[in-house]
Amino acid sequence: MSDEVSSPSQPRWLSAEEQQAWRAWLYSTLLLQDRLDRELTRATGISHAYYEILVQLSETPGRALRMSDLADRCLSSRSRLSHAVSRLEERGWVRRQVCEDDGRGQLAVLTDDGFAALEQAAPVHVESVRTHLFDQLSPEQVRALRDIGQTLQAHLSPPR
Repeated sequence: MSDEVSSPSQPRWLSAEEQQAWRAWLYSTLLLQDRLDRELTRATGISHAYYEILVQLSETPGRALRMSDLADRCLSSRSRLSHAVSRLEERGWVRRQVCEDDGRGQLAVLTDDGFAALEQAAPVHVESVRTHLFDQLSPEQVRALRDIGQTLQAHLSPPR
């Protein structure tokens, strides 16, 4: 498994089986993300993107992260994350504060109201994930999905 990419003059075309696997994976993940977002938004008023911000903050010591680290964890641009945090600030779920370490960076901090909103949304989210993903797979498929996901994550994640 190499990080090399074929030269444009000699593409490594996908076989029919690989093409089917690629399309099935791509479309199923897009459909799943859309379904999770619609169900969470309809039931709680929280988009999946906002939910992920709240989750990331809830899982850190002090429920706070540098804005740049939060953007990285949410796979978001810094400007998109800043806009989302502004919307969450309007709801009283997140507040910004200056980073005490250097005085330049900003932290996003999950408020008690934000944590309460997350606690209310979590059962909706987990039921949606269970219904639309895990209930559709056998135990063997879940193990294979985990293995595939971990392999791709290890390959695609930036070095730390």
